[in-house]
Amino acid sequence: MLVHDTTATGRSQAEVDQIRQSLQSRYDELTSEYEQAVLQSQVLRLVEIGDTAGDDQADSGTKTAERDTAQSLLRSILDRRAQFEHALTRLEEGTYGFCEGCSAPIPVERLEIFPSATSCVSCKQNRERRAA
Repeated sequence: MLVHDTTATGRSQAEVDQIRQSLQSRYDELTSEYEQAVLQSQVLRLVEIGDTAGDDQADSGTKTAERDTAQSLLRSILDRRAQFEHALTRLEEGTYGFCEGCSAPIPVERLEIFPSATSCVSCKQNRERRAA
């Protein structure tokens, strides 16, 4: 299914272009956020390397916690960026806005709140129940 086949998705080319621009904008923001976080992480490492003299266990533990937090932030940003990349791919394929589980249309309200959603509310709830 191609994006240009607007009868299959029910979207005009203008709507597809607007969605693409919104998704791409958020992807670019996350890329910038990731690059800034990487720089901050590198600075943290440099400070850590140069400032270890006289560290006790508490200092060492604090530095480890800061490093873990920085790594967690980087992973989180990469995960969100991958979600938007996947949404852009689905938009190009013409499957954006349809549930990957049941192929039903994802409500517009859900996509407005969570633009990279890949499942309808029902499928998402079922998946979360099974995971619990």
